[in-house]
Amino acid sequence: MSSFKVEGNIVDIKLRNIYFGGIEVEDGKIKAISKISGAKIDTPFILPGFIDSHVHIESSMLIPSEFARLAVVHGTVSTVSDPHEIANVCGMEGVEFMIENGETVPFKFNFGAPSCVPATIFETAGAELNHDDVKLLLQRPEIKYLSEMMNFPGVLYKDEEVLKKIAAAHALGKPVDGHAPGLRGDAVQQYIDAGISTDHECFTAEEALDKLQRGMKILIREGSAAKNFEALIDLLNDWPEKIMFCSDDKHPDSLVENHINKLCARAVAKGINIFNVLQAACINPVKHYKLDVGVLQIGDAADFIVVQDLQDFNVLQTYIEGVLLAENGNVVGDWVKHTNDGASVNQFDCSVKDVKDFIYPYTGQDTIPVIEALDGQLITNRISAKPFVLDGNMVSDLKNDILKMVVLNRYHDAPIAISFVKNFGLKQGAIASSVAHDSHNIIAVGVDDETICDAVNLVIKATGGVVAVGNGREEVLALPVAGLMSNQNGYKVAESYTLIDKFAKELGSTLVAPFMTLSFMALLVIPRLKLSDKGLFDGDKFEFV
Repeated sequence: MSSFKVEGNIVDIKLRNIYFGGIEVEDGKIKAISKISGAKIDTPFILPGFIDSHVHIESSMLIPSEFARLAVVHGTVSTVSDPHEIANVCGMEGVEFMIENGETVPFKFNFGAPSCVPATIFETAGAELNHDDVKLLLQRPEIKYLSEMMNFPGVLYKDEEVLKKIAAAHALGKPVDGHAPGLRGDAVQQYIDAGISTDHECFTAEEALDKLQRGMKILIREGSAAKNFEALIDLLNDWPEKIMFCSDDKHPDSLVENHINKLCARAVAKGINIFNVLQAACINPVKHYKLDVGVLQIGDAADFIVVQDLQDFNVLQTYIEGVLLAENGNVVGDWVKHTNDGASVNQFDCSVKDVKDFIYPYTGQDTIPVIEALDGQLITNRISAKPFVLDGNMVSDLKNDILKMVVLNRYHDAPIAISFVKNFGLKQGAIASSVAHDSHNIIAVGVDDETICDAVNLVIKATGGVVAVGNGREEVLALPVAGLMSNQNGYKVAESYTLIDKFAKELGSTLVAPFMTLSFMALLVIPRLKLSDKGLFDGDKFEFV
């Protein structure tokens, strides 16, 4: 590999210093860093690459190599990636696919061993990973950590299988990620004492501060649906060593627009110290997860970026291992090998449905429990509403925006679970998806049984995808890889997703990201009320309604 030198305003995060200088790269490593006399005011800045400290690649609807294509143009050089979604569908085969596909590109993926497959016993998943499976994964050098322990009740009640998974990670010196929404006080202390070191699910600054004071590291999350940046960012000035940035779940249209660079710009605009911001974005993940990612020191891998300024973080160049991979918003070269990978990695075995399968007979109740979806949040509220009855059956109530929602098993034929949800806003048609955290059964919401049935059947016929139907029109974005991801060019997938998202909003949805919000309506480990393929579930009591 040829040697080269890059000059600019060098940002030394470790020493909290910025100076004009040069970086010499040889064989993919930083050979020397030198100061050059004479300030150059308009010169771009050189800093370590950004790291997404917790992301499910599958939520981008892109296979890892295509995710990398979109992420590098925003200065992201690495991710800490939980392959939990595909593991719930395809088990070890799914994790293996993510690792192998990620290795086809120079981007630095760092995968975890999924800790909760299935996430709960209250839903049907496509696979199960026990503690022996998790231990095998953790022994691999590509696996850097135990992924988020969503089964926090299992931790608190000392479930043997849960504790064995945590112990396996500790024995190998690998950190354990947390997932403890709303957990406070003695309960969260018990969770931390089990050896769990991070959390990305804080709703409020008070909750995050409680966890920080107890020694936990907090991830500030801005995904396509779940966001806590505004609630937590002011903590960064007081806790710069303990905070990281992540996206968790980011749809392809969002990833085209921005990534961790956007969080840096927003943080600086709020007056957060620039070195604290970059500590969170570039350094803390490397230290916590022991990543093989350079942080702009002599001897490090030449993983760095060149940005126009330290306000907007407009990325001019992205280097990984000394190779220029992106410049001025475009990928450089053909390092993403498009091979249609992964189309055989899937589990889908349910038959098409009939409209009568979606009928919900009225049995005389005065009120019914309704899921209240909250825009930009994973958490939902539980409310009561008077059922809207037509011909002896409960149906969608468009006047009050209380719509029928269904979840059906995609792994084998089974009865359909039916409930009602508020705040989707649809005035006509239906939307459906095989992306339904965490077991990824088929989920749909709509104004009537006919269009719900149509949308569901389109997902089934595609063996996975996101669908919108209504007003005589059908739109399908096929996701043949595990029913979660496309293997097509990431930018084309983003265009397709943008169109179907726009169509869902034309049908009336008022949500910022209707498909992302829909996917979380089956996420049982987040309170308060959710729907699995087995029925309506109370996330506070951890039992069916």
